[in-house]
Amino acid sequence: MAKRHRSRAPNFIALPLLIAGFAFFPGVSQARHGKENAAGRFEIADDMFWKDGEPYRIIGGDLHYFRVLPEYWEDRLLRAKALGLNAIQTYVPWNLHEPKPGEFNFEGVANIKLFLSICQKLGLLVLLRPGPYICGEWDLGGFPAWLLAVEPAPRLRSSDPSFLNPVTKWWDILLPTVAPFLYENGGPIVMVQIENEFGSYGDDQAYLHKLVALARGHLGKNIILYTTDGGSRELLVRGTIRGNVVFSAVDFSTGEDPGPIFELQKEFNAPGKSPALCTEFYTGWLTHWGETMAKTDGDYVAARVENVLSRNASIVLYMAHGGTNFGFYSGANTGANESDFQPDLTSYDYDAPISESGDVDSVKYQAIRRVIQKYIAVSILPTPSNNKKVGYGLVKMQKTTAFFDMIHGMDVVESLDPMPMESVGQMFGFLLYASGYVSKKKGNLLRVPKVHDRAQVFISCPETGEKQSYTGTIERWSNQPLRLPYWDCDSNVSLSILVENMGRVNYGSYIFDKKGILSSVFIDDNVLNTWKMHLMPLDNLHEVHKTETTVKDSFSRKLDAVNNENGTTTSGEPAFYIGYFTARKKHDTYISFRGWGKGLAFVNEYNIGRYWPVKYHAP
Repeated sequence: MAKRHRSRAPNFIALPLLIAGFAFFPGVSQARHGKENAAGRFEIADDMFWKDGEPYRIIGGDLHYFRVLPEYWEDRLLRAKALGLNAIQTYVPWNLHEPKPGEFNFEGVANIKLFLSICQKLGLLVLLRPGPYICGEWDLGGFPAWLLAVEPAPRLRSSDPSFLNPVTKWWDILLPTVAPFLYENGGPIVMVQIENEFGSYGDDQAYLHKLVALARGHLGKNIILYTTDGGSRELLVRGTIRGNVVFSAVDFSTGEDPGPIFELQKEFNAPGKSPALCTEFYTGWLTHWGETMAKTDGDYVAARVENVLSRNASIVLYMAHGGTNFGFYSGANTGANESDFQPDLTSYDYDAPISESGDVDSVKYQAIRRVIQKYIAVSILPTPSNNKKVGYGLVKMQKTTAFFDMIHGMDVVESLDPMPMESVGQMFGFLLYASGYVSKKKGNLLRVPKVHDRAQVFISCPETGEKQSYTGTIERWSNQPLRLPYWDCDSNVSLSILVENMGRVNYGSYIFDKKGILSSVFIDDNVLNTWKMHLMPLDNLHEVHKTETTVKDSFSRKLDAVNNENGTTTSGEPAFYIGYFTARKKHDTYISFRGWGKGLAFVNEYNIGRYWPVKYHAP
């Protein structure tokens, strides 16, 4: 299934370029018949990959363009090449490229054409994974959240026309955009994936055939279309199409024996059309908030890589370089039920050979590099130096605005009952629900049976103009009633519930993950009606970025108290803070939020992502 922060002015480094040679296959000594006509062709025959008439082994790695700033794409790709890789596999997240229906974005971090051009420049082949579902610890598995507002609700990942129609419109834009980059057209793309581990979710063959037809219609008959599923019969039966319609690839956990899985793979491909390929070989693992950062032994991982390569098999490392879940795009998992909610970190370091900051001095990087060098016939690029990092000192943050001072400028939707975030046209960020109730001398009990994902509760007397008073937090994963104290008001008590979207589920049966208050709200077992919903989307990656250095600290009671030494007032109210620093040299840095609460960080108006120090545990 697999499935920190830097300045906007990164340092570029010059590295030597060596055009990759063909992989070495013991026992294969002659080129394929018709080599003189094979230029510009990447194909499968004799259970091998062939590139321009020569046998070829894919030694690739996942590196996702949307998790790396464009200024660093070439740097990270060169580091992947110096690891010994000859191919890059990347997802294409639909929600990044079509944030609103019919509005498409291919600029900045979404400039996939530039990314593919750099891969071509560096001699790296590309395995493209356009979904439409990608998983990848990415919000809603890459689906745009506006799909959740469609009525009647579409069945995601199915042949339901209400789902396939927007998929078709998306691919009608995406696939012609990438078609010039196919290998036969002089570009780097040699394979295009259909869906992603579909066997772990469904068995709708009509859906898979529809995606194949769409891809062939735009990309032609020569491109290799492939599926990826776990290495079991059940998953392959459900997730791929037998025969020669697609090439069925597999993935499996690091400790599994690849031999039987590669034999099983052959059963699902046409005779002679099953080169052994693991498309997701896990070099590390994902981490959720509250967990210790995942770590795997570098020498062990390298030994398991060799166990694959020693079988003349091809391999794709997941991940070669993880990067960062910028903005609001980190996803989430669930456990036994949808309340067992496990949101992902902003960091997507993944304990990959190339670290989140691009460092390559780890045992894992060097060990994997040594193994790969044994199985290729050309010398690997020299290992590059780590990029220099600099501390820019303490940034003094000043409180600029209290949250509730801003609500009069927000867009408002009124309704009898609370509405989900998607239904009011807001896909990310925070939504403020406002209503009122009669306070009792003994206090009141507030229940919100279904809240996605984290709700902070405030009360006040509206006629006095007093500040909102924080009373507690209700969380999806530990939902408990909240006791509201008696509040002596002349009229109804003002109730404000600030709900944070912490990232949509990206894997499993609970993927249809709407955000906000998704149930009735109860005061002492009575349903509370008449609501105003104040929209607060904040910026995401597709928004325009300006030129201020800002940290917007959302919504933590602890924050103001901890930062009282900086001149702020102690209060439970969320607030916005701003600070400035000067980067006199173009070197990377980190932002430390030790002692802060929970919030969001923006640098030059670029949404770096969420921070939550109390829920982050270094290894």
